[in-house]
Amino acid sequence: MKYVQSDALMQRARHSIPGGVNSPVRAFKGVGGTPIFFVSAEGATLTDADGNQYIDFVGSWGPMIQGHSFKPIVDAVKKQATTSLSFGAPTELEITMAERVVERIPSIELVRMVNSGTEATMSAIRLARGFTERDKIIKFEGCYHGHSDSLLVKAGSGVLTLGLPDSPGVPATLAQHTITLPYNDANALIQVFESHGNEIGGVILEPVAGNMGCIPPAPGFLETARRLTSEYDSVLIFDEVMTGFRVGPGGAQELYGVEPDLTTLGKIIGGGLPVGAFGGQASIMNQIAPTGPIYQAGTLSGNPLAMQAGIAMLESLDVTFYQQLANKTQRLTQGIKATAQRHQIPLVINYVPGMFSLYFTSADEVTGYADAAASNVDRYNFFFHQMLDAGIYFAPSAFESAFVSGAHGSAEISATIAAADRVFGSMT
Repeated sequence: MKYVQSDALMQRARHSIPGGVNSPVRAFKGVGGTPIFFVSAEGATLTDADGNQYIDFVGSWGPMIQGHSFKPIVDAVKKQATTSLSFGAPTELEITMAERVVERIPSIELVRMVNSGTEATMSAIRLARGFTERDKIIKFEGCYHGHSDSLLVKAGSGVLTLGLPDSPGVPATLAQHTITLPYNDANALIQVFESHGNEIGGVILEPVAGNMGCIPPAPGFLETARRLTSEYDSVLIFDEVMTGFRVGPGGAQELYGVEPDLTTLGKIIGGGLPVGAFGGQASIMNQIAPTGPIYQAGTLSGNPLAMQAGIAMLESLDVTFYQQLANKTQRLTQGIKATAQRHQIPLVINYVPGMFSLYFTSADEVTGYADAAASNVDRYNFFFHQMLDAGIYFAPSAFESAFVSGAHGSAEISATIAAADRVFGSMT
């Protein structure tokens, strides 16, 4: 494919935007080459500035669970835009969205809307510290919870993709309050609580890691986190910005049967518009201003455009949809895996409903940061560019999840498996 317009736009962007992009992973530094600039999308298809079309498995990094330009969302946003773009004051839409979230996620009794996943996790950490009056927070290697200072220690997503140092720009005194453990290592978590349990304000984790690729929880890992935080009066936070309403009607916590104290949400509840939320037990959430002393605010939080889009999205998702999504994800991943095996390409594919990742490794499994980082990034980069030339758009990073949507049908799945077969054949 030719990328003349994308090349020209990137050259132009570098004169006014740091690195030419507004989020680091978009820069293609992880895979090499020039970023693709897109101009339109519909269903499972993207169109770039040169008129090239692609089957999309990025989905705006997760929120497009019904595909692009989903008519109920487009109609809802158009209708709202004729009324108001923003009030900076209460609206009934905020109540309706909150009610939808509370109905679907039993662990959430009260929920506060914010403007991004980063804002949600930052606020949840502050709330956990304020509620417990403890400073230490446990996070896990490779889990990315946004770019707030406390959470950029051994983070995933762009930090892992670009090989950046652990916490540049973060005061050492603040980083010292962040305890980082290997993901899926229940024994390490037990040992830290036995040594420092009365100092730990909260544990934050992705119940399905999505920012070092897709890594499901090992049996007993989430259960151990739940038991320990309860035993030591700490706060368990599930970062479901990516998995919330993607892997099932009630998120990963419903899928695995473990309820946290606080949950952070984003992506899908905005229907493609910027949004975030955090919620949980009323006894904790009532500590947030104005009912409590812990301050959190946002001028555009709960803005009507995002609320309309999110309500329309949630109302479109039912049990049948998630069953179909799970079947699509399984068919696609099993098909890719079978083609890799036929060509004797070492490959591990992790997946949950609606999410998956490819790791080019001879290991039997990928269960954490070290396993993901040890995979063959050069081989993934080759795969990425060959698939791109075949009209298939995967994440421009070996350490990001891919996403399946309701718009991906049999034709798109078959075409992707066939393209992977050709690419694997060229690797041997």
